[in-house]
Amino acid sequence: MPATVRPAAEWELSSLIVDAAERGKPVEVIGAGSKRGIGRAMQAALIISTSGMRGITLYEPTELVMSALAGTPAADVEAELAARGQMLPFEPVDVGPALGAPSGRGSIGAVFATNLSGARRVAAGAARDHLLGVRAINGRGETFKSGGRVLKNVTGYDVARGLAGSWGTLGIMTEVTFKVVPRPERTATLALLGLTDELAAEVMCEALGTPFEVSGAVHLPRGMAGRLATPALRDAGQAVTALRVENLESFVSYRCGKLRERLAPYGEVQRFDGDVSLAFWGELRQLSVLQGGTKPLWRISTTPTAGPKVVSAVGRYMAVEAFYDWSGGLIWLEVPDSADAGATDIRRVIAQHGGHATLVRADIGVRAAVDVFQPLDPGVERLTRGLKAAFDPAGILNPGRMYASL
Repeated sequence: MPATVRPAAEWELSSLIVDAAERGKPVEVIGAGSKRGIGRAMQAALIISTSGMRGITLYEPTELVMSALAGTPAADVEAELAARGQMLPFEPVDVGPALGAPSGRGSIGAVFATNLSGARRVAAGAARDHLLGVRAINGRGETFKSGGRVLKNVTGYDVARGLAGSWGTLGIMTEVTFKVVPRPERTATLALLGLTDELAAEVMCEALGTPFEVSGAVHLPRGMAGRLATPALRDAGQAVTALRVENLESFVSYRCGKLRERLAPYGEVQRFDGDVSLAFWGELRQLSVLQGGTKPLWRISTTPTAGPKVVSAVGRYMAVEAFYDWSGGLIWLEVPDSADAGATDIRRVIAQHGGHATLVRADIGVRAAVDVFQPLDPGVERLTRGLKAAFDPAGILNPGRMYASL
């Protein structure tokens, strides 16, 4: 097991990377390590954690902007925002518990490095859409800055957003600056029970197409709904299709009323308020229905109307358990254990219906044998290799984590 170092300052991190590049030593880059189980395992000579670099360096509540060192726990950031009645717009999902790690361990830098966004993405956009600027260190050990502290500050290439979703393969973020938004005064959940996957996708798309600002649309088939911790929705013993409406109290009541009228042809629409609504969406952020399992877990993004078709097609090859987020466009899919975690069949289905599939949870041997991330098209691969050569010419930053030859 290679040693883990936790530099407390940017210059210290830079010197470590310079030394590693000169010696050609591969480096595994992590935040708090809650997502280490995602991606291919690496043979690194050194593990560098940014968890020693923490603290909020700027917070302007009236300007809706915050800066924090990359190792700052995301939970600390959210607690500080909550104290001022604000929040992160994209509702980052905590995958740690689904991988066997404690909840709330992820760092704010890792939130942006992985670009993992929660249910509110359908209304607010992804994590990268709210990243204003970064400070980072490339594979040469050089410190660079991209973006700033206001929205319209980009000229040329938007490097900050390019780093988002790169999983530490291009550079190590040391500080991130991002937009925040006011926390809604009221949250309500509208739920329909017993819908098929196809009807649920239709309902969710219908709701999102209205002017009533639905900020979350999920569907849990009966098996997944039975794993919920929220009794009001779990104990119904049926599939759950849920829509979230947020705003001022008067707006929420009006919008819920209009949505119930619009969706009445699909069946009874129940409303859940207060603690029940907050608990339901809170547990989905923690992927509660996927915790405690060891079966391979896939995260598949596609078009909302194709979601049920993808699950049905994969289901012809193997037994599956799924739940849908993003109005059906994001599928969390559990499959049986096998030598390739169902990768061959899943890739075939994705090629037919469109989308991207990432293997989120699997044994280390499986992750070493299959493409964990969606294989790149030839043109995209050329661009990716060019970026890797520019940012990390020695190829020392998380080599092979996303793709075997990168």
